[in-house]
Amino acid sequence: MGYGLIKCSGHEVSLLDMGVLRLPTRQDSYERLRLIHLKVLELIRRYGPGDFAIEAPFFGKNVQSMLKLGRAQGVAIATAMHAGIPVTEYSPKKVKQSITGNGNSEKEQVWKMLQRIVQMEVELVAYDASDALAVAVCHFFQFRTTELLAGEKETPKKSGAAKSKKTDTWEAFIRQNPDKVRNR
Repeated sequence: MGYGLIKCSGHEVSLLDMGVLRLPTRQDSYERLRLIHLKVLELIRRYGPGDFAIEAPFFGKNVQSMLKLGRAQGVAIATAMHAGIPVTEYSPKKVKQSITGNGNSEKEQVWKMLQRIVQMEVELVAYDASDALAVAVCHFFQFRTTELLAGEKETPKKSGAAKSKKTDTWEAFIRQNPDKVRNR
């Protein structure tokens, strides 16, 4: 399982952390899921991310592999949601399109472009790590574009309130609009 964390400041993106969680193949499948949960939890506690982006499952021919991948993604997503972090999924094609401009790019092309975007000269540990970093940068691009478009379309409010932010989840909506929530 690859992971990539970035820091976003205005239009700038910088690398916080990137790596791969190597799971022992001979270990019980439930133990591997527990290790995924612990790693995601550790990264959340260490960096306190505001968003969680993940690559959507791709469809393969091996049903058992797809099941295992779905479980692993589900554990990672559930861990982020439990921490109150909004989750967004991106298809592999969307991620490649966002990074290189071509949804059919090879992993090596994506990595080279990421090095330019994030301005880093670190050595690649594994393509799983660069894939995860690409998802993070793709999310940054999507969120920034959405904010820019929302700013252009929004009409000024009489109260002079700040521009509204995009809400992807009910949790994000509730955090941004506590006055609109009734406790029963």
